[in-house]
Amino acid sequence: MNNSSDSGTCLPIAQHMSIPVLMCLVYFMGFLLNFFSLWIFCCRMSVGTVLQFNLALSDALATPVTPLIAVYFLMGNNWIFGEFLCQVKICLMSSHFYGSTIFLTLISVHRYTAVVHFKKSSRMKNKSFIKKLCAGVWLFLLAQSLVYCFVVPPTKVDDRVQCLSFSQTTLSNSLFVINFVLLLLGFLLPLSISAICYFQLTNTLTSLNTSSPKGLQVKHKSQRMIRMCLIIFAICFLPMNVTRTMAAVLTKYFPRHCDMVHHVQTAYYASWIVAGLNCCLDPLLYCFGSQNFRDAFPSLKKSQPECQQISESETTANM
Repeated sequence: MNNSSDSGTCLPIAQHMSIPVLMCLVYFMGFLLNFFSLWIFCCRMSVGTVLQFNLALSDALATPVTPLIAVYFLMGNNWIFGEFLCQVKICLMSSHFYGSTIFLTLISVHRYTAVVHFKKSSRMKNKSFIKKLCAGVWLFLLAQSLVYCFVVPPTKVDDRVQCLSFSQTTLSNSLFVINFVLLLLGFLLPLSISAICYFQLTNTLTSLNTSSPKGLQVKHKSQRMIRMCLIIFAICFLPMNVTRTMAAVLTKYFPRHCDMVHHVQTAYYASWIVAGLNCCLDPLLYCFGSQNFRDAFPSLKKSQPECQQISESETTANM
């Protein structure tokens, strides 16, 4: 089968139906879980849960455009929704993926600070500073996603409109540069910071007083939280970054190897499903790290006004 045009450009192909179907199922389930998490956090907000609230918010961003992406795949990678919605799709997906990695990293840093430097004052223990930090992260995500969507606009390939596709060979240089910026700043740097926090925490815990039940609880809670962050990085975001890097390299240096490009691009789209699993795994992180989150389950049977009476004294339960 010839998958290239006369000019040597690889023509876009339709993705297998299982990819859009599974993508919609995963993100819809993630949306339900994160909507529930956001409701709990709004009722039970403390220093620790501010970061978890923003993580849940970033997890929910991809849901509105998932049906559009599913239609795009089923129509042979033909974007029929116009340039503006293509840019919205790129902004939301980019903010979703890299908002998740940044907030996972901040959660790791917060746990490390709360346990290792529990006797020292730190801005990471200040709720006002955490809110400002999260606002700064959202401004950064907005800026990078706007740059991303304007540098990689929709283009026509064989009379089909491409929206963020490796079939856009005219944009191969831009896709190549963007990939390595995202790989370094959006994945490797956050992963490295989280790993350092975990190993530093593990090394320091031996000198902490864990003879008391509270000390033992802090130790296990912090270890579980940061370990869960690293697991989410490895399971959800590693495949996406590896396959995207392979596709960017192939598109730039081997554009005529269409079969190989298409296989890697399909693997990249499939990795979106795996990356979307973080929407379902992050609520496990909330259960590990927030006593408020765990306490919310029995309180669902009680009246809603009770959740508004939670005091800020619960902050210490998250430290």
